[in-house]
Amino acid sequence: MERPEEEVEIKELVGLVRIQVKRGINLARRDAFSSDPFVVITMGPQKLKSFTVKNNCNPEWNEELTLAIENPNEPVNLMVYDKDTFTSDDKMGDAEIDMKPFLEIHKMGLQQLPDGTEIKRIVPTRDNCLAEDSRIVSDNGKIVQDMILVLKNVECGKIEIQLEWIKNPGGSGL
Repeated sequence: MERPEEEVEIKELVGLVRIQVKRGINLARRDAFSSDPFVVITMGPQKLKSFTVKNNCNPEWNEELTLAIENPNEPVNLMVYDKDTFTSDDKMGDAEIDMKPFLEIHKMGLQQLPDGTEIKRIVPTRDNCLAEDSRIVSDNGKIVQDMILVLKNVECGKIEIQLEWIKNPGGSGL
């Protein structure tokens, strides 16, 4: 008896983006006196999680999480939770990371720019979650974007992150 061939969808890897989750600023209090925050970043089926910082509404993570970019148009979501031991984790806000300007710069194939060269400045709008202007700059031979995101669906809080493109010799590129 012949089995029908299974169709396997193989997605082509465009590249990798390193997201450095730097810190939280004035995050919401979800426990009696503080919170135990951690960050979850999702893109399609990928789900990356930071470590938990105990009893701190201004946590410092400085943790690097790496996303495989298969579809550059797929949204990247950041969620903050309060870790609870005996009950489900409490939501502490969310934000969408607008990667389009960053990925557009990489399509240009810029190389060998002097350190500190500002390539593009993105201003906060209703369509992005930026708290302030975000700059895409050359830094030590790499192109990075620093951003501070205002969390939505919560009374207060911001998250500071940095994006960095990782060269992938096997990827199709942008």
